[in-house]
Amino acid sequence: MSSSQSPFSKHELLPQEEMLEIIKSKSEMIIGLPKETSDDEKRICLTPDSVNALTANGHQVYIETKAGIHAGFDDNDYSEAGGMIVTDREKIFSCPVVLKVSPPSFQEIEMLNHHSILISALQLKMRKKEFFQKLAEKRVTALAFEFIKDEHGDMPAVRALSEIAGTSSILIASEILSSSEYGNGLMFGNTSGVPPTEVVILGAGTVGEFAARATLGLGANVKVFDSSLTKLRILQNNLHQQISTSTLQPKNLIKALMRADVVIGAVRGVNRSPVLITEHMVKQMKKGAVIIDVSIDMGGCVETSEVTSHENPIIVKHDVIHYCVPNIPSRYARTSSVSISNMFTPYLLDIGERGGLENIVRFDTGLRNGLYFYHGVLTNKSVADWFDLSYRDPNLLIF
Repeated sequence: MSSSQSPFSKHELLPQEEMLEIIKSKSEMIIGLPKETSDDEKRICLTPDSVNALTANGHQVYIETKAGIHAGFDDNDYSEAGGMIVTDREKIFSCPVVLKVSPPSFQEIEMLNHHSILISALQLKMRKKEFFQKLAEKRVTALAFEFIKDEHGDMPAVRALSEIAGTSSILIASEILSSSEYGNGLMFGNTSGVPPTEVVILGAGTVGEFAARATLGLGANVKVFDSSLTKLRILQNNLHQQISTSTLQPKNLIKALMRADVVIGAVRGVNRSPVLITEHMVKQMKKGAVIIDVSIDMGGCVETSEVTSHENPIIVKHDVIHYCVPNIPSRYARTSSVSISNMFTPYLLDIGERGGLENIVRFDTGLRNGLYFYHGVLTNKSVADWFDLSYRDPNLLIF
């Protein structure tokens, strides 16, 4: 071989890419699970099975005593699953990760450690500016679980709770119709020789779809209204049967309301729900008819609706029964808790496996969509615009 010849080819002499191994260091989390203090909140974020999965993977879970009692989980269930039962509320909130269903109160924010991680609902329309200022003082990193998106771009928490709200709205209406105190003795559904119950649903989203499913399952007649023909077509397709649908034509809506035994309001807007049923329309409805306004957490889509509670859920106006509880899924605390826990557990396990929340939000855009505070810096534009606060793009802070 001559000295001018090289044992390497021209391609081999060019600079080559080198694949470097990125070592993912597993992070052990300490999670605090407080008891919800809001009167209307009876759910819990993690079931004993989820706690067992987390502790089996090396994480520690502290549960405030009786935190799961309303969902049918006692302290012994959590203790046997590997959780640690704590009576000191401040110890729960001093954990590096705090997991709640409802947003923390001002007193609970005060108990948080600086730079801790808070994962809860945000319920933006019910917050005040001081809430965000208080979180900023604590320099927390906060995630709103209703904003988290999955790999398909859907919001799993919203979807799961909307399914429960849709189904439960029909179950609640059935109870009220047969109630000796408020109802008119109607059995929800159909029986031989008796006209079926007439149900009107406003909104063809997830709540409307599952309300329609429950209605059809009980044998009642259903008519769904929505401003979107596309949503109505999707609804028909998802139900695998033809039902009566209509766009929001006032004439058709009034006619349907006059015949309705039950009306489900399931319409959402950008800032608040549009009012689709006026007081004049309510006056023309049957005596003893039932309105379940699921949209009440965004102002309600019925003009006569007023916010009620689980303790006093019903008001009667113009002889029409109104059920306007903002947090319907909490009525079915165990079902809702299992549903929320099913969503949380994979995320928490993934956060632990990938070295903590800060590592995972760099690459998981769906999880980053739920981020509204990063070390005390507001990162959600909607919150900033709503309360006239300054914010920073999370992409500039994290990377």
